[in-house]
Amino acid sequence: MYALVDATSFYASAEKVFDPRIRNKPVVVLSNNDGCIVAASPEAKRLNIPKFQPYFKLKSVLAEHNVVIRSSNYELYADLSDKMMKVINQFSDNHHIYSIDESFLKFEGFGDLVDSWEQYGHVIRRSVWRSTKLPVGVGFGPTPTLAKAANHAAKKFKNATGVAVINNQQSRRQILANLNVEDVWGIGKRLTKQLNQQGIYSALDLANQNPRLMRKQFSVVLERTVSELNGEACLSWHEITQRKKEIYSTRSFGERITDPKALKAALATHCAIVSKKLRKQNSLAKNIVIFAHSSPFEDRYYKKSFIQKLPVASSDVRVFTKAVSDIFHQLFQSGVKYYKAGVGAIELEDDTFLQTDLFSQSQDSPALMKCLDEINTRFGNHTARTGAQLQSNAWHMRRAFLSPYYTTRWSDIPLIKCQ
Repeated sequence: MYALVDATSFYASAEKVFDPRIRNKPVVVLSNNDGCIVAASPEAKRLNIPKFQPYFKLKSVLAEHNVVIRSSNYELYADLSDKMMKVINQFSDNHHIYSIDESFLKFEGFGDLVDSWEQYGHVIRRSVWRSTKLPVGVGFGPTPTLAKAANHAAKKFKNATGVAVINNQQSRRQILANLNVEDVWGIGKRLTKQLNQQGIYSALDLANQNPRLMRKQFSVVLERTVSELNGEACLSWHEITQRKKEIYSTRSFGERITDPKALKAALATHCAIVSKKLRKQNSLAKNIVIFAHSSPFEDRYYKKSFIQKLPVASSDVRVFTKAVSDIFHQLFQSGVKYYKAGVGAIELEDDTFLQTDLFSQSQDSPALMKCLDEINTRFGNHTARTGAQLQSNAWHMRRAFLSPYYTTRWSDIPLIKCQ
């Protein structure tokens, strides 16, 4: 049996954890630079506030309904996610964090230990709520795809209780019949249109298709999805839990950047983020991608990107920062109003199997990086950082509605007044 546990409207729910005044109010969270709405609480969704729409277009609608607006507070979300995952991890010895707000559990040998999967799901929900004040939905199924479908039913179906279980043909057919095909895991908008043209509208319609025919008409991926919807596990646990093959950190600027120090500081910060993620999944990068560009909607659009091959695969922030410094004079052009920049790690390999080179020795210092990560984990992101990151802070995002960093900064720890 598999389970998928994920938070309901995670970003919006995270904003409510330390601010009880907005617990029952509609809340929306804006993207970087307060550009567009990326998350909406259930109360906001009931007001038909659309996601992924520019904020400036919906200002009057949000004001009319007294919707609470928040800028993205990724530091807070990451910390709450970490706490949530630690709670979920207690319920199975096989746990995989799939994204910041959802994770899979795999149960092997639990058949005699769990009397009711539904009750077990509610135990998980209550435990997460008690420890983090985050609402989660739990879906169980014999395959990862069915667990994902059950999770959707647990949160979005009429009379949903937060837990749904697919453990027999009746529950499978009932949930799939009420699940739109576009909500099946891995089915995108373009594929949905093609399936609709063939009269396939629900997940059950898709499950009833011939897998081989789906492979012939579409792809082997869809063939496996059809099999998974029929209870035949095709995705191995290894495939679900496999490491990321590429890691990027990119961000648009709050104000256009023309100062080389500011652009270099932004790239150095992206180096720190990417290298930290690499170390977290025990990977090394053979090449890194570095890019910067102006807005494509403005005159004199300018874009430059480079792929820097590292002498030895690395996850050390100092190596990444030096690579940026080496090519920066080719990247930066005076007079350009930079809108966005980023760094990516590609061609990743496991750090256990590093291929050494007699003539090119690794410059990495795992002990130093471990110390850096422990400091930043304990005292907050970027507490310890490279000197290149400190050259300028002019590139930071515009976040006019930012909530406090309740859990990662001493100055922002919430105060409780007892009367």
